[in-house]
Amino acid sequence: MHTSPQPPASGLDPAVAARLKRNADGLVAAVAQQYDTGEVLMMAWMDDEALHRTLTTGRATYWSRSRGEYWVKGDTSGHVQHVKSVALDCDGDTILVKVDQVGAACHRGTRTCFDEGDLPLGR
Repeated sequence: MHTSPQPPASGLDPAVAARLKRNADGLVAAVAQQYDTGEVLMMAWMDDEALHRTLTTGRATYWSRSRGEYWVKGDTSGHVQHVKSVALDCDGDTILVKVDQVGAACHRGTRTCFDEGDLPLGR
């Protein structure tokens, strides 16, 4: 008998955890947005524990797939994300984290990860 993988134990509210639609790695996409301007800053991944830490500490916490560990945005760079609100989309497969971004959001040192210009539309 095959069973679905269970997320690791977490302090996340079971009612919230039940709403999440995780990928095969147990992760949910998280989009960080500047709370007052609507500017989209970055996208990262959260598991149940990262979401729990984000909700309870007020600091955006993500799961680093490359390092295999949690990272609190700004702990090493000083570019902190102070969480203002957190919402799930209608499918439960994307988290919107509205933050007050201090400094650069992108690991390349820019304000947003989406500053490479628009792609051409074939219209």
